[in-house]
Amino acid sequence: MKKNLLVLLSVLVVASLALAACGAPAATEAPAAATEAPAAATEAPAATEAPAEVIEVTFWHAYGTGSAEETAMAAILEQAAIDLPQYKINVLQVPFNDIYTKYETDVAAGGGPDMFIAPNDNLGAEVRGGLIADITDIAAGKLGDYSELSQGGMMYDGKLYGLPESLKAVVFWYNKDLIATPPATTDELKALMEGGTQVSITYGCYHEYGFFGSFGGQIFDADYNFVTDEANQAKVTAAVSYVNDLYQISKANSWPKSDADGLAPFTEGTAAAITNGNWAMGDYRKALGDKLGVAPLPAGPEGPSNPLLGVDGYYFNPNSANLEAALEVAMYLTNTAASTAMMNDAGHVPANTTVEVTDPLIQGLLDAFATSYFRPQVENMGKYWGNFCGTDQVFEAGTAPADWVKAGFEGATK
Repeated sequence: MKKNLLVLLSVLVVASLALAACGAPAATEAPAAATEAPAAATEAPAATEAPAEVIEVTFWHAYGTGSAEETAMAAILEQAAIDLPQYKINVLQVPFNDIYTKYETDVAAGGGPDMFIAPNDNLGAEVRGGLIADITDIAAGKLGDYSELSQGGMMYDGKLYGLPESLKAVVFWYNKDLIATPPATTDELKALMEGGTQVSITYGCYHEYGFFGSFGGQIFDADYNFVTDEANQAKVTAAVSYVNDLYQISKANSWPKSDADGLAPFTEGTAAAITNGNWAMGDYRKALGDKLGVAPLPAGPEGPSNPLLGVDGYYFNPNSANLEAALEVAMYLTNTAASTAMMNDAGHVPANTTVEVTDPLIQGLLDAFATSYFRPQVENMGKYWGNFCGTDQVFEAGTAPADWVKAGFEGATK
């Protein structure tokens, strides 16, 4: 009897040492395992056995320090360290204004991270420059949970260059205590502001894009060529003139004219509304709670607004020796649990279709996106950024909107 007892105690001691060697989480499970039958105790080390090889995956993101996005991502990565012991995820936060330049410079020099997450703003240019890895083959058969729309945002010339994470576009956020019903038309929005209600319009070639559709204007035709005829230029001019009117109201009242400057007034209840993308929803909801509402950018005399619909996703470095590992990490970061967390805590509209949408704000975003314009990954999109982003020439320098629009189309088609 004593001999058998000594054997049993020896087995338990060995098991306890093995568990302790595997790290703190496993060690906390040891007492429960030790009180079970010997068979269960001998199985415990196998369940927590360390991987034979730990692969390092370097990941960059541009979520602002302390933001809802950064906080949510930090929690997901903390869980990933537990759920993916075969990978060590090295994380670097890069300011959004620097992430594309830093990534492109480092990759061109033979370095860079294994992957990074960002909007698909530069996807086309980076593909053409050989700076993004084609993952068509290694991702084949793995994207059944991702919407076709989101996958389209990661594609160029029929090839897949990223794993989609979320959809985003500019919408109209408002404080229900200050605005009972959001403005449905451009005239209603202008009248609201003229009447003294502070609305923080974000001015810029990305945030303003939706108003082109409100006035019937087009930047691109179906083949992504610039629409340069006089009739269309007149409609684009009407949109620019309208936004200039809003700008002058904002300027006269010293109201914020950017999403960054408008954050405090809106969340503190001074501004009744703000135009911005859903990446800011987590911060807005944290401050306003149930008072937060969302609506599409107002429709105009020629139809609904058509804000640029972007797709955030994970992109992969052609220099990486760990592409398949990076893809597996990215798929973890976009799985049902992670996507649900980014939806609930940071306002992301998930690309993963297995996520259950119960939040009325998320549903409101999906409704607002219904008339959005899918941002094309074509070379002419770069020419749009290069020729239609200087609206300060109208707002501040006093250039006539018609002259500015004409110069924009001429510059884009050279």
